[in-house]
Amino acid sequence: MRILMVCLGNICRSPIAEGVLRHKVKQHGLNWTVASAGTGAYHIGEAPHHFSQKICMANGIDISALRASKFIEADFVGYDKIYAMAGDVYNEIELIGGDAADMSKVDYFLNELNKGSNAPVPDPYFGPEEGYRIVFEMINKTCDAIIARYKKENYV
Repeated sequence: MRILMVCLGNICRSPIAEGVLRHKVKQHGLNWTVASAGTGAYHIGEAPHHFSQKICMANGIDISALRASKFIEADFVGYDKIYAMAGDVYNEIELIGGDAADMSKVDYFLNELNKGSNAPVPDPYFGPEEGYRIVFEMINKTCDAIIARYKKENYV
């Protein structure tokens, strides 16, 4: 199983999701690959936002070595499941993919908790530190649902 988490700049939401899911995958002994990317090229090569790192570290997850990368058309081939953190990200994934966009692989991240809701994970970038805690809790709960779903479907 190869999973890609995608947000806008790949320094807030998606690296938290990558770190949390990687942590849970390891705990469950699963042979999955988890990565993240952004639809924008704003932060390529940068570490996750310091509040993203701080909330993950407070929960025993070190994401400091992650570096922002950009979502590219080839990611449709490289990943089995692509999670968009919000509607604008979902739309950009489709645009970037062009004719190669296999949207059957793409879903809104929070749809794992509430099927068909297409609800966004709020972008905490411009807000206070508290926003990162809220986002972490949403992501943590959703990653539990992803593990449960795909383990049941025998993606081990």
